[in-house]
Amino acid sequence: MNLSDIIDLDAHPIADPAFRRACRETIDQDGALVLPGFLTPETVSAVQAEGMRNLDQAYFCVQQHNVYLTEPDPSFPMDHPRNREVESSKGCIPDDVIEAQSPLRGLYDAPDFQAFLCHVFGEEALYPYADNVSSINLHYARTGQELGWHFDNSSFAITLMIQEPEQGGAFEYVRDVRDADSGEMNFAQVGRILDGQERVETLHAAPGTLSLFRGRNSMHRVAPNDGDRTRMLVVLAYNSEPGIALSENARKTFYGRLD
Repeated sequence: MNLSDIIDLDAHPIADPAFRRACRETIDQDGALVLPGFLTPETVSAVQAEGMRNLDQAYFCVQQHNVYLTEPDPSFPMDHPRNREVESSKGCIPDDVIEAQSPLRGLYDAPDFQAFLCHVFGEEALYPYADNVSSINLHYARTGQELGWHFDNSSFAITLMIQEPEQGGAFEYVRDVRDADSGEMNFAQVGRILDGQERVETLHAAPGTLSLFRGRNSMHRVAPNDGDRTRMLVVLAYNSEPGIALSENARKTFYGRLD
């Protein structure tokens, strides 16, 4: 499968140095980059069809978790921002269910796409997750389902909108809330976000849109789907070092299994 069959390279020349530089400047400034029409219409249709074919293999669940995706810390009260729980309710097809001939695999493994991402994120190289479930995911959100506030384990997130809901389902975020590397968790601001007292930014994406987001230190969520149409979103997950697996707690929370 040629990359030109997957990506609209005329609109998004990912190998062009000027295009890469502009994309990096945007994400450095805004913490997010949105590229509408990144996927060809044929790719969007193919992934929509794949999602419907494999819907019966999706793990649907309602989970309670804290924003740090960790076990509770008994040194804090359960109503403290460190331990306060939010709800995530969605379906997910993990990597080992994504079809071998899926355009998602062609995109994920493409050297030019990875080189583009490396330039935009300032990474030397990108590696898949060292588990069977985390690298490529297809997410479903039916009416009322949502992804609760959280921080990512990785420093960046790559998503592709496949099918947007009729209403709701917005991606909301607050930039630079914590500093995971220094251990500064910023409980005060986390609490204000959970209480709806902080201004949030919103990303809107039509089908075929590529969104890049720095989510390790920026708190984010997907608001509930208020319409009848199922929201379908692909998450492409990489690491900057080899051999890294998603934490067991996160895998149990989002996939219902460890491998």
